[in-house]
Amino acid sequence: MNENLTYEEWTQRVKDRIYTEAGNCPVTSLLSMLQGKWKFQIIYEMCIQSPIRFGELRKNIEGITNTMLTSSLRELEKDGLVSRIQFNEIPPHVEYSLTEKKTALLPVFYAMTKWGLTYIP
Repeated sequence: MNENLTYEEWTQRVKDRIYTEAGNCPVTSLLSMLQGKWKFQIIYEMCIQSPIRFGELRKNIEGITNTMLTSSLRELEKDGLVSRIQFNEIPPHVEYSLTEKKTALLPVFYAMTKWGLTYIP
């Protein structure tokens, strides 16, 4: 599959089904990576400020617990969307930033933002 598929090519090819080398829909893997209540908001906050510390993320995302933020960040890191850098200073701290893999998703988030602003009051 050519990753440089244009929208016009996609509209024609999707009717014949588009599969990854693993034999599944290319959107399924992405949705699996981003599923959950908090991951989109974490990524959104990291689009605003990256790198960002754990405490800043926690403060900016209303209602998220430390456990859920930690779990979501670990999953995003495992999927290669977020990188984690630990600074062994006094006091020690950790910074999270978006990876190049995630940066390639920004046009998708842009399109979703446009859709949301258009169709959701």
